[in-house]
Amino acid sequence: MDANSYATFLLIGVLLVLVDGQILYRGGLGYLQKVYPNDSARSIMQLVSVLFHLAVLGLLALISMMNVSTGMPARDLVVKLGVVFLMLAAAHGITMAIVIGIRNRRRDEQIEEEFVTDRPTIVGHEPTVHPAPGERYTA
Repeated sequence: MDANSYATFLLIGVLLVLVDGQILYRGGLGYLQKVYPNDSARSIMQLVSVLFHLAVLGLLALISMMNVSTGMPARDLVVKLGVVFLMLAAAHGITMAIVIGIRNRRRDEQIEEEFVTDRPTIVGHEPTVHPAPGERYTA
């Protein structure tokens, strides 16, 4: 792969990663805002987004070092981009699964909190004891 093809590959790959990262961030933010206050959802999504970008850009760097030789530079570029698309699809799916897991965990916590706060509790009361008919109560 010559220098122009290499630069083209990296430019296209980085653009794909950045666009997909923004799609994940914006979609995930809307998804998490349903169960987290705005600032918390934004913070969590930023962390997940950074993880996505670092992992995928690292994989892109490794893919760029693969030696593909089809005999035609254009085909070499297409093969490498195909690998990038497959890797990006897998990373996108994994990231979505992470966001869904975070949301489900938080929703379960909210349901548990609602259950605990809605349950009537009587603090400081002893059970009422009534003597049987004809008997006296002695404490």
